[in-house]
Amino acid sequence: MSESFDSVLTLAAVSPYGTLDLGQARRWGYGFDPDRAMTWNETGEPEGRAVRPREYEVLQSFGAVDGAATVVNGRKVPKGGCTAQASRRLAGDLAKRTSTWAYVPERSQKIDKAVAEDRRVRRVFGDWSRCVEDKGFKRYDSPTAAFRDKAWRKGAEDGNTNHTKRELGTAVADVECNRKLNVAGVWWAVSNEKQRADLRREPSRYEAVRADQDRLRDAIRKALGES
Repeated sequence: MSESFDSVLTLAAVSPYGTLDLGQARRWGYGFDPDRAMTWNETGEPEGRAVRPREYEVLQSFGAVDGAATVVNGRKVPKGGCTAQASRRLAGDLAKRTSTWAYVPERSQKIDKAVAEDRRVRRVFGDWSRCVEDKGFKRYDSPTAAFRDKAWRKGAEDGNTNHTKRELGTAVADVECNRKLNVAGVWWAVSNEKQRADLRREPSRYEAVRADQDRLRDAIRKALGES
């Protein structure tokens, strides 16, 4: 699946708490409007000509032989290319760290796991699952599991779903049960609770990440001549 359609699928999910738009569910199920996706692809492409192979060598330092630096017009390309040099200039010592980029995503994964195991979330997921099943559709463990059912995208090559009657019906039942049982509300409240608890537990780690990001933003503003 291409990166662009990955992005469209992310948009189609609406939120981390499942598909919430009843109109979207009725028309497109767990997929998306292909015309809208095409418009996104067209507007998302950069303007101007494509980067030439030789220019890629300079940007990424491709083409070096036996560890030697790439040379263009008599000048050595910086290690890692101009892209890497720009990152070092902006990030400085941050280029040697992982806290700015990795800490929060790692904590988010652990928090998401804790949320999924929380008894309140398990209970509302169970109620939602029975509700969808009572409407005549397959029993899923969670709204996320319903959205990710491989049956919806079987044979589709563009990242979209097949919009079958079964898919549309399941998506509608999903939204109706979500609304009836306030699944998204419970899910969000538990997530918010555990995120705040993690912030209180590790304030110095989060403050360090924020400080790193502030330094990076300041370097970017200086590079753009904005400060």
